[in-house]
Amino acid sequence: MNRSTMAQDAAATMVDQFKAAFRRHPAGVAVITAEGPDGPVGLTASSVASVSAAPPVLVFSVTTTAGSAGSILAAPTCVVHLLRSENVEIARSFAVSGAPRFVEEQGWTTRGTGEPLLPDAAVMMRCAIVNTVAVGASTLVVAEVLEIDEGIEGNPLVYHDRNFHGLQEHSILG
Repeated sequence: MNRSTMAQDAAATMVDQFKAAFRRHPAGVAVITAEGPDGPVGLTASSVASVSAAPPVLVFSVTTTAGSAGSILAAPTCVVHLLRSENVEIARSFAVSGAPRFVEEQGWTTRGTGEPLLPDAAVMMRCAIVNTVAVGASTLVVAEVLEIDEGIEGNPLVYHDRNFHGLQEHSILG
């Protein structure tokens, strides 16, 4: 086995270990939407994190610059919807390319500013994309929060070990 093959094997092993490590780490689930050139676009993300409270800034990442992700990256604003466990079917739809999106049964409306809005989410944050950074095969998006709308209270939707879960009130360890 030559050095190049050994290096490729080591890199592949690291990728597998990295993925396995993050399967053990639960993350909140969001749907990110924007108004694209051909209508509303959106995707499911488990990479949303707060960065700063003053000014309010968050980050998320997308793994491609095509399709819905590309349209979100090109939009000046987007809406980050923090989901409740009751929104699991919407999270699933927006996680699969070609699945039904923005259908009436999902409860979508349009903000006065033009972005698609899911008022059934726990929280909706209208954001201005202020920076993007290419990192490996992904793009990190830095967005300033312009407006926050409270939606419906409920148990948060989390992603853990490649499955969606509802974080229940009784799960608090105190």
